[in-house]
Amino acid sequence: MPEWVIERGIGETRAALIDNDHILEARILPDGVVPAGSVVEARLASVGRNGRNAVARLAEGTELLLPYRPSGVPEGASLCVEIMREAIPGIEPWKRPLARLTEVSPAIAAPQGRPANAGELDSVGWPDLLDEAATGQVQFAGGSLSLHLTPAMTLIDVDGHMPAEQLASAGGFAAARTIRRLAIGGSIGIDLPTLAGKAARSAAAVRIDEALAGTPFERTAVNGFGFVQIVRPRRNASLMEIYAGDPAGAEARALLRRAGRQIGPTRLAAHPSIMAVLERQHEWLEALARQVGGAIDLRSDPRLAMSASHAEPV
Repeated sequence: MPEWVIERGIGETRAALIDNDHILEARILPDGVVPAGSVVEARLASVGRNGRNAVARLAEGTELLLPYRPSGVPEGASLCVEIMREAIPGIEPWKRPLARLTEVSPAIAAPQGRPANAGELDSVGWPDLLDEAATGQVQFAGGSLSLHLTPAMTLIDVDGHMPAEQLASAGGFAAARTIRRLAIGGSIGIDLPTLAGKAARSAAAVRIDEALAGTPFERTAVNGFGFVQIVRPRRNASLMEIYAGDPAGAEARALLRRAGRQIGPTRLAAHPSIMAVLERQHEWLEALARQVGGAIDLRSDPRLAMSASHAEPV
């Protein structure tokens, strides 16, 4: 039976829904992001215009967008709001978290699940999942997916060497499976091979529905050009958006995760952009030093690719 497991790391919390040694769904919650579902205290900074687009502000300065003005609440007054959508990094970093007025007492909605065992996420393919999120490239038997973020939607192109009907079926399943694994929400477009027959289009749609079964989504029919649109709730950033919004930060946190397996004094070797993140986050390095039981040394190397950062014993 699928089970959520939680791995609390340095700088982020990771969650994975695991079934038969496979990751069905995954989430990364960077430290400092208020999780969707949390109720927090804020002050009404602006009532907006014409009863819409009010702005609330948390004590530490984060602004929250309220689609409708809270009735009877003047500017400057305190209020409790529920986070409906977290901050979304990536190609639209200006988008503020979405919230609504509530009378519920403040509480942070932390990811729920049992603690991950040592090495458990690695054993079910977490490193491969991160590589898919960072590169937007996913391989499946007989083909591949190319994922692209746009302001309007996430686009997934299906390519391969199988006959069109087989590729559409296999690619549709792989695309929908990837949507779930990478926590992609909002509007999503899948570009399958051009399919002439209605039966082939319906077969591809069935495979998409199989991969997303048990999760909330809506989709259009597959048209004659092989295009299908899917809409899913968007309460948090996808793994792709996390990497696109701050690739150096995401790679830095992934490096700290790998380095945590070391014992004793450890050297981190990384691209200068990653090293700049680590040098700003002294508390991360202090936490890693406690975890490995030794001092942490840093080596900046511009010859290293962003994904080639590594930890080594000193």
